[in-house]
Amino acid sequence: MSKIKVKKRDGSIEDLNLDKLHSMVDEACKDLTGVSASQVEMQSGIQFYDGIETSVIQEILIKSAADLISLEAPNYQYVAARLLLFSIRKYLYGRLYEMPRFYDHIKKCIDAEVYDSKFLTYYTEEEIDILDSYIKHKRDYLFTYAGLRQTVDKYLIQDRSTKNVYETPQFMYMMIAATIFSGYPQETRLAYVKDYYDAISRHYINIPTPIMAGVRSKTKQYASCCLIDCGDSLKSIIASDSAMMEYVSGRAGIGLNVGRIRGIGSKIRNGEVVHTGLIPFLRKFQASLESCHQGGIRKASMTVVIPIWHQEIEDVIVLKNNKGNDENRVRNIDYCISISKLFYERFIQGGQIALFSPHDVPGLYDSYGTDKFDDLYIKYENDETIKKKFVNAQELFISFLNERSDTGRIYILNIDHANSHSPFLNAIHMTNLCVEILLETKPLIHIDDTLGRIALCILSCINVGKIKNLEQLERLCDLCVRSLDALIDYQNYPVKAAEIAAKGSRTLGIGFIGLAHYLAKNELSYEDPKAWEAVHRLSESTQYYLLKASNNLAREKGACDGFDRTKYSKGILPIDTYKKDVDEICDSTLHHDWETLRQNILKYGLRNCTLTAQPPTESCLFWEHKIKTSNGFMNFHEIAEHGGLDWNEIEFNDAIGWYNLETPIEVETQVGYREVDKLYFNGNKEVVSITLEDGKVIKCTTNHRFLVKLNDGSTIWKRVYELNEDDDIVEF
Repeated sequence: MSKIKVKKRDGSIEDLNLDKLHSMVDEACKDLTGVSASQVEMQSGIQFYDGIETSVIQEILIKSAADLISLEAPNYQYVAARLLLFSIRKYLYGRLYEMPRFYDHIKKCIDAEVYDSKFLTYYTEEEIDILDSYIKHKRDYLFTYAGLRQTVDKYLIQDRSTKNVYETPQFMYMMIAATIFSGYPQETRLAYVKDYYDAISRHYINIPTPIMAGVRSKTKQYASCCLIDCGDSLKSIIASDSAMMEYVSGRAGIGLNVGRIRGIGSKIRNGEVVHTGLIPFLRKFQASLESCHQGGIRKASMTVVIPIWHQEIEDVIVLKNNKGNDENRVRNIDYCISISKLFYERFIQGGQIALFSPHDVPGLYDSYGTDKFDDLYIKYENDETIKKKFVNAQELFISFLNERSDTGRIYILNIDHANSHSPFLNAIHMTNLCVEILLETKPLIHIDDTLGRIALCILSCINVGKIKNLEQLERLCDLCVRSLDALIDYQNYPVKAAEIAAKGSRTLGIGFIGLAHYLAKNELSYEDPKAWEAVHRLSESTQYYLLKASNNLAREKGACDGFDRTKYSKGILPIDTYKKDVDEICDSTLHHDWETLRQNILKYGLRNCTLTAQPPTESCLFWEHKIKTSNGFMNFHEIAEHGGLDWNEIEFNDAIGWYNLETPIEVETQVGYREVDKLYFNGNKEVVSITLEDGKVIKCTTNHRFLVKLNDGSTIWKRVYELNEDDDIVEF
């Protein structure tokens, strides 16, 4: 009987060797408890046929291990990760363990035109060999399957048309570290590269998509947040749209302020033209947004900011809901409503809110969020010569809250608080995509305008779940500040107004992740008052060490040009401006020498106008995540089935909204079991399109499975990311 032949990645044919397969799966299970190599192989149900590709065998094994992940056997997440890692190494180097020389790897990637060719001008070959000695390839074993899958799909340098990768995670981390600190003095930079590589490769520091996917490549745009303030003229709207497309294509999330644009029906050129209003321009912005998919890494995103007193606020509030049609809805943009204390008071008192077109009330928008606003607003409200519309404050707020509840994607910016707690002396008018950044902005008159101001912010997070004590934060904060500050000078700027603002203010946004892990390690739960004190100390230490790091950097390189426009230049620190009501929650004693830091900041300044931001780094639950219920641990599919819902249909149709459970279920919370009678599905941002041979296009999430017919006539289920171009799809 003839032996089964397999096709290797290099195209060669050889006999099927089951011993190799057993050895690889054994290695993936090595030193892990509660896993079985034979179970992975049996679960896979591989049906070998003549000519089967080794890459197909590998993917089936990966899927098999991933399907075995459960609360009872969590270590299969490391088995699946290792099998995926082995697949990458086999593809790149033809072997599992012995990695190539770092210099040779760099040279190969430069020759393939995927790494920046200038890298070899930054370091000598001898220095690169030293960096090679710092690389710990075994750290790839620290990844869970979900973590490595995301790294492979989103961050590794690759040809996104073929999905062929060019690097492993450790080479990626070292290239990022070496690129960032390439401009440091020769006598200190290798030490910084090593420390930063250790911090990111051991997951002490989390870096965002633009840095992970971009640094070392030819793409030199690393800001996660881009804030664009749109003016009221057509030229400004066009310039804002152009700037948005430049930064969306560079992987930034967009905050766009449209609050200055006049309302529908307003006069243009003394009535020669009547204004079309906001919605047509929002559709234009949405079309531009959707035309840029950030290099295939993720879908482009934008949040539009508008004040609650704008003439068209009632129409804007409902733009995301599923009612209406495409002519009067703009659903693929998120919205943020800026509100001040005056309007909350009108809501509480059952009063009215006057809606204006900003063009009719000079100075009102520029004063919004400042002490001057209330008097000016009331003046215009009482001026009978100014066009306005009065609405019931409670009805407007309830409409807004209903839409926020239904869509989950309409946000609030408390504009007066934003200004009172901002580090800037000038007024803040807007926020970013995720509503955690507050920066100075000014509308562009045209795309080459150097007097306008586009604000950029580069992000990073410290994984506090990894630290053993708060003293470790000092070095991690220093590395975060130095690395992000270096990127401000290293990156390119497609719009001059962004470069002037970025290099003048050098704004950073550094927060922390892993808080639940941090509390758990310290045997604390959220409702424990001791946990509140622990979070207070953690937050204080983070803020203190970040300011100290920026102050030290200012001593070395000078304060940023925008320092004099900050409250820090007046000796005002966050400990002076925070809302003192929080002191009632826990002991607010400060544990650091803030007064010495205050004097040092007054003397030397800060390298960065902003340092702190708490980005939304945690994810919503996916269907496979398990939740503890009174019926045991259940995932969303099981909870939906228990409640009489077809979750697969909900997910496939991507129908966002609340779904009532016919049979309620009790779910464990921090305060005991609580009855749940409905579920909310917020959609999946990563929706992909699959085009079949007959031209039919299927839109689905990356977790959706297709039944694929193999060459021998058997079938297997594949997720979207496992599909190949020539797969024979039987069912979906």
